[in-house]
Amino acid sequence: MTTKTTNILYWTATALFSVLMIFSAVGGIQPSQQAIDLIHGQLGYPIYFIPFISVAKIVGSIAILIPALKRAKEWAYAGLFFDLVAAIYSAVASNGFDPMMLSLAIWFVPGITSYVLWQRRQNI
Repeated sequence: MTTKTTNILYWTATALFSVLMIFSAVGGIQPSQQAIDLIHGQLGYPIYFIPFISVAKIVGSIAILIPALKRAKEWAYAGLFFDLVAAIYSAVASNGFDPMMLSLAIWFVPGITSYVLWQRRQNI
């Protein structure tokens, strides 16, 4: 894979992953009733956790977009993946397994692609 192709794929996957994570966080900064019903009512997390995790996801999403933040980027990727894994685990633990939950796995694809290509770019 050429450097140009790697860069294009990296930025495409990174932008998509960031947009998905920011999109999932926006409703929780000032928690809507829908966010409260889902995160507090169904999953059992405290209401004060909703804005905290939402801001953390936005900060992490911005961090993976800034090229110079190598160490912070590692932490951001880790945090965003922990968030995705925790969301799936929480849904399964509170509601049981539903095959529709597998659609959440799609969110991992741009994240993993972004991380792998970022690592590859570091070694070029």
